[in-house]
Formats: sequence, C-alpha cells, structure tokens
Amino acid sequence: MNHTFHPTSLREYDIRGIIGETLGPDDARAIGRGFATKLREAGGSKVAVCYDGRVSSPILEHALVEGLNASGCDVVRIGMGPTPMLYYAEASMEDVHGGIQITGSHNPANYNGFKMVFQGRPFFGEDIVELGRMAAAGQWASGNGTSETREVMPAYIDRLVEGLAGIGDDRLAGLRVGWDAGNGAAGPALEALVARLPGEHFTLFTDVDGNFPNHHPDPTEEKNLADLRALVADKRLDFGVAFDGDGDRIGAVDGTGRIVWGDQLLMIYAEDLLRMVPGATIIADVKASRALFERVAELGGKPLMGKTGHSLIKSKMKQTGAELAGEMSGHVFFAHQYYGYDDALYAAIRLIAATVRLGKSLTELRGEMPPLVNTPELRFQVDESRKFAVVDEVKARLSASGAAVDDTDGVRVTTADGWWLLRASNTQDVLVARAESEDQAGLDRLMEQIDAQLEASGLERGEQAGH
Repeated sequence: MNHTFHPTSLREYDIRGIIGETLGPDDARAIGRGFATKLREAGGSKVAVCYDGRVSSPILEHALVEGLNASGCDVVRIGMGPTPMLYYAEASMEDVHGGIQITGSHNPANYNGFKMVFQGRPFFGEDIVELGRMAAAGQWASGNGTSETREVMPAYIDRLVEGLAGIGDDRLAGLRVGWDAGNGAAGPALEALVARLPGEHFTLFTDVDGNFPNHHPDPTEEKNLADLRALVADKRLDFGVAFDGDGDRIGAVDGTGRIVWGDQLLMIYAEDLLRMVPGATIIADVKASRALFERVAELGGKPLMGKTGHSLIKSKMKQTGAELAGEMSGHVFFAHQYYGYDDALYAAIRLIAATVRLGKSLTELRGEMPPLVNTPELRFQVDESRKFAVVDEVKARLSASGAAVDDTDGVRVTTADGWWLLRASNTQDVLVARAESEDQAGLDRLMEQIDAQLEASGLERGEQAGH
C-alpha cells in the first residue's frame, strides 16, 4: 500500500492540481492517511474537514475522510463553506487538533486542492514534502477512525459579527455596502452575515456554482471587479467588497469605483489598529507599497517586511507577535481580537468598523493616499530549474554594484526613483516583477533596470503568464 503524487501537485503552501489529470480521490485518500499519521504522532486524534463549492469537492471530501479514518483519526465534517470557516472550527473546537479544507482557491474550475492546519499552525513546505515521502513508502499508521457531522456556520457568523462590538448600531445604520461572492464557497455565509448587519447591503452571486458562470472569483484581477463596480455605481453605495473562491482573500472598491488594493487596505486597517494598540507590529509582504511601510512607521507602528505566501505570513506573525498582517493578494490576517488567520469575511467586517471608527468614508481614506504609479504583478514564464538561479544571479550583480537590496524574498531594490522587485514564484514556473515610483518617467527607468538584469541572465520579459 503506497501512493505516488503527481510531481506538480505538492506545492509550497498547499496541495493543488487538475482534477482527473494531476489530482484525484486516490491523492485525497493518501493525504488523509499521511496527515492522520503525523497528527497521531504529535498526540492529536481529531480533524475538522470542510470543502468549497467546486464540482469535484464532494468526491475528494469522501476520499479524504476515508484516508483520515483508515489511519486512526476521527473526523468532524462541517460541510461546505469558506476556508476561514474551517480555520475557525479548528481554532474554536477544543476537541479538534487539525483541519483540512478542500479548495481550488482562485484557480480555474477544473482545479482543486487542500489547505491544512496542524495543531493551530499552518501545515506547509517541508510538511507537504513529508506527506509525499510517506505516501511513496506507504509509511502510514492504521486504525479505525469515526466520522460525525457538526453545524459550525451559525457560531462562525456570531464570531464575525463580534468584529463590530462596541460601535453601536446607530453609527452603522447609514452604511450602504455591496458584496460579490463570485459564486464561491463564501456565498451562504455572506448571506447569513449581511442579514445580521445594520445598514443596507446588496449581494451579488451568492449562490454556489463551481463553474463560476458570472466571473472568475479572483478579486486581485481588475476585470473580475466589473460587476461590483457597476453595483456600487448603480446603487450609489459607500463601497463594495469581493471575495475569492474560498473566502480567504478580499478585494474592495470605494464609492467612486476605485480599487483599494491589498496594501492600501492594510494602511486603513493599520490606522484603525494603531489607535487601539499603539506600537503594534504590522507585517506586509515584499510586494507591498513603500507607502504602507512608511505609513505604519508614521503612525507609531513597527512595519515588518515578510515573504509572500499565506502560510509564511502566518508563521511570521506567530514568531513576532504581530497584531496584523497582509499581502498584496488580499490575504489579511488579524491576530488583534481574532485568531491570526486569513479571513476575508472578517476583514470586510473590520473594514466597516475602521471607516466608522476613523470617521471617514472608504472613498476619503483612499483619496488621502499618496498618488504613486506602479505596475501590477508582472508574471513571466521561466523554466522551473532556472527561476531561483536567476534571482540569485541578479542579487549577486546588484550587491557587487553597491545597490540597496532587500533579499527577504527575491530582490527588492530601492533607488531614487522608487523600488522594484523580482522574485521566483513558489507555486509556478514564473518570475514575478513589480515596480513603484512617484511618476511614469521614474517607473519607466525602474522597468529598464529590471529588463537589463533579466537580459544579463539571458532572459527577456516576454509573454505574460497567467495565474
């Protein structure tokens, strides 16, 4: 009894693949067996399991539970829901020691995957490599676990609403907010949540449909926010919020339809938080704007730059005791008055709370931010065997030239024009670049530096790679 995973499916932060090609029920069963074996070795015995709205999710859930049971773990099945509901179950149920969410996140409809949490910490990197080794050798514990079903959503919604505690319904009553669930797994939880909120709320695409008939659920891509922008304009709303396919990433637009990007949201959260917790540590990934780090420092907080990746950020938060963290991709993590995991529904509640406590609309807060020009994430295909080597070559050349280089994650170079970043993706055969300046001419000069470095390593910034 052993199993070999497709080499592309075991990723840095989670497990992902194409259903019927690189991922299927046998993989789910093997993940269950390996995870249960590791958990039992660590003294745990019960795992919460949740799944998203993809067509393939119920089949994978069934096989995963079989695997967990066959290696002696009991399973608490909490049904379909967003990834943060699984994180909530794992954090709040005293008899549960681990959790697994079946989700393809923001990948196309024919993908699926697994996000895992192990005794309160993210399960990633070497943990996932170890699952592969155990499967190949068939080194699994045996046992007969049980399976039960529990209703978690009402308690989860109660916990989300607590994010508005102390504000008073009278201050919230005038709010008018639009919400776009993108037919993802957060839809039913969102409907239950807005029914509890003061003010007027307008929802889009809350029915779960794993084929994503309206638009792809990835709020970091501007085209996917078109429906939300139209709703905000049509109903003259204060702002709008959108979620990705499994509800752990947030996107937002202000009352004029301007996008409020991940690092800009973090500036707002930071201002609100630092009034309550002076001097708090706040983490952002290397793709975030210089304006964010400067703003946190200006407000008396401690800004920290971290590596990109939700699992890496969560780990760094635990190490540093940070109260808040976020990524450009819309993962936002509140340890302040919450559990420290990425929950887009909770982040939306905290955005409402921040605008009320700061006494400004999201449109005003967005308008006060420095008008920097930056590129989106530029992604281009590079052979898997070359991507990390290229970053190392660039770093060596820049260090030798005396450039101001931060190598937290790839190379982030600061110049008089602003900054640029080049890093290797942990999940795909791509390099990611980004640059930011105060004007277009400065941005052009930064892009020339990126191109010159790529050229020196025998590459050019070619066709844009998709996600």
